[in-house]
Amino acid sequence: MILSPHLRPAQSGQGRMKAAAMAAALLPAAAAAAQSAATDGKEATAGRPNVILLVADDLGYGDLACYGARNVDTPATDSLAARGLRFTDCHATASTSTPSRYSLLTGEYPWRRPDTNVAQGNAASVIRPEQYTMADMFRSAGYTTGAIGKWHLGIGSATGRQDWNGTLDHTPRDLGFDYHYIQAATADRVPCVYIEQDTVACRDASAPIYVDYSRPFEGEPTGRTHPERLKLGLTHGHDQAIVDSISRIGYMKGGGRALWRDENIADSIAAHAVRFIGENRERPFFLYLCTNDVHVPRWPHQRFRGKNVMGLRGDAIAQFDWTVGRVVEALRREGLEENTLIILTSDNGPVLDDGYDDRAEALLAGHSPTAGRRGAKYSSFEGGTLVPLVVCWPGGVAPDEAPVGTLVSHIDLLASLASLVGADIPAGGAPDSHSALDQLLGRSTEPRAWVGEMSSGRNVSLRTQQWKYIPANNQSPRTNWGPNIETGNLPADQLYDIAADPGETTNMADSRPDILARMKALHAEATAPAAQK
Repeated sequence: MILSPHLRPAQSGQGRMKAAAMAAALLPAAAAAAQSAATDGKEATAGRPNVILLVADDLGYGDLACYGARNVDTPATDSLAARGLRFTDCHATASTSTPSRYSLLTGEYPWRRPDTNVAQGNAASVIRPEQYTMADMFRSAGYTTGAIGKWHLGIGSATGRQDWNGTLDHTPRDLGFDYHYIQAATADRVPCVYIEQDTVACRDASAPIYVDYSRPFEGEPTGRTHPERLKLGLTHGHDQAIVDSISRIGYMKGGGRALWRDENIADSIAAHAVRFIGENRERPFFLYLCTNDVHVPRWPHQRFRGKNVMGLRGDAIAQFDWTVGRVVEALRREGLEENTLIILTSDNGPVLDDGYDDRAEALLAGHSPTAGRRGAKYSSFEGGTLVPLVVCWPGGVAPDEAPVGTLVSHIDLLASLASLVGADIPAGGAPDSHSALDQLLGRSTEPRAWVGEMSSGRNVSLRTQQWKYIPANNQSPRTNWGPNIETGNLPADQLYDIAADPGETTNMADSRPDILARMKALHAEATAPAAQK
């Protein structure tokens, strides 16, 4: 049985060099040698798979054809599911991007720290250099590591003080990644440039970059002052700097040829992923691959336009699936498909109107991005954190047409993958992550004892295989900054029998005080500060 996370005490982070030394001391001699010569680690990891963690952005549980979606065609993803496992009760640790991704890479719940909220594009690195990460784990086992695509975990040692025109500090290279080609935050936030190996990619010395999240730059048009310049209208917010005729969150000046074009983002991410695979075909690798789709602003390449009745959001889903296909094709071409483990998931639940007038709600035509679950991104309800999870490893996972209903959480991916590659997690590393490798590979159906889920308002709810508990709080019952989404906030406790009522329609807090008391006690342990555990 998977251990309850509250049974393992959280410990303070160790220095990166100390953690690496501890890990090396615990590893077999061959793996320790591979750690000191990471570029020649193939022998140390012979027989262990390459690993690609492919994370979509705002892709809903109901947005893929293999999950029963209407109006979408996702053949590449469906093929992965047909050749592997499709989980139907997987949960992100948060219903927004930054805290969810923080937990994925660190194995620590986002509510353990107060600074894991959605990060702006000029935020300092949320993950501290001394923290142990998934990339550190893979490197300790002799893997080459890469991070490509959306990052959204901050860059630099201090907020607002990044040197966008020089060498950046506190980048993914300080967190265990040998290579990175990333967007600093989201496509709707400045700076609208890629960062490759600590510097802005294609940096244009004739157009130095300036970024500010408090005031505009004189003479620079914004979506608020020049709406006539926009090719994509607005519904709320996102009316600051204009880049590629789309206005964003935050102010920016300069960039020149380094600025991205939104319709080319998927192509750029896919191309760099394919190159990374090709360059590392002779050695084991871990690729943390994060797509921009289907986050706003949705402006897919012209070749995907008009292919879906749901308009730009539907086209963006098709573009995401194309990326999946490009990755699989690259693996097949390099002879790596059989021994590469692909884990495909999403950072959080879906959102329709998130600031741009792309008619995502009006064009649903019967499609449900949450597959009928209540809430969405930002919410405490199931729609906020229930995400797709597809696991495909032709050489190691027997395919199963039946869906896997085992309760699992993103928080356990780090420890599970450490078990897979034989890496030892040092003291203080990944404090909330526990190996669910048997579940991930289809060898066990034992559910996780519970999963924790943090809303955008930082309210932490708790799920067991049967029950869902949302603590009472006095925050707004609906998002109050634009999107019309139920947050799950009420002044009274909520208790739902998910097994019988997956849509969370009947609050059973009053009728099942025994279950409520049990869930509240479990919640208190799960959210207690580390010193009290």
